[in-house]
Amino acid sequence: MSFFSEFKTFAMRGNVIDLAVGVVIGGAFGKIVSSLVDQVIMPPIGYLIGGVDFSAYKLVLVQAAADGKGEVAIQYGAFFNTLIQFIIIAFAIFLVIKAINRLSRKQEEAPAAPPADVVLLTEIRDLLKAGQPIGKPLL
Repeated sequence: MSFFSEFKTFAMRGNVIDLAVGVVIGGAFGKIVSSLVDQVIMPPIGYLIGGVDFSAYKLVLVQAAADGKGEVAIQYGAFFNTLIQFIIIAFAIFLVIKAINRLSRKQEEAPAAPPADVVLLTEIRDLLKAGQPIGKPLL
């Protein structure tokens, strides 16, 4: 098998294609969640804590030079936004997985009746344990 045919076989497997679709949809979903957090959730939180854009909060360690470059800061507001995005994404994935699990649960099937020979052997075993004779005596 040549290298390219082997690669084609690998790339066309169902799970590889499913993974690629998942990555693309995940990227789009990440953008939606980023927008939700930045434009819907964080503005009210910023309003409640003083009317400032929360992503602008930072702890400046070194002030910027006169040209505006060189500032060193810990941007805890942006980190807080990212943390909220993660929680929303994790919760959404949890709900999706929970729904998939609920749909994929199969009712447990009743075990099939054992074959006739197994039933007969079980009855013989139970009679032997009880000490009862099996069938008619030979003499």
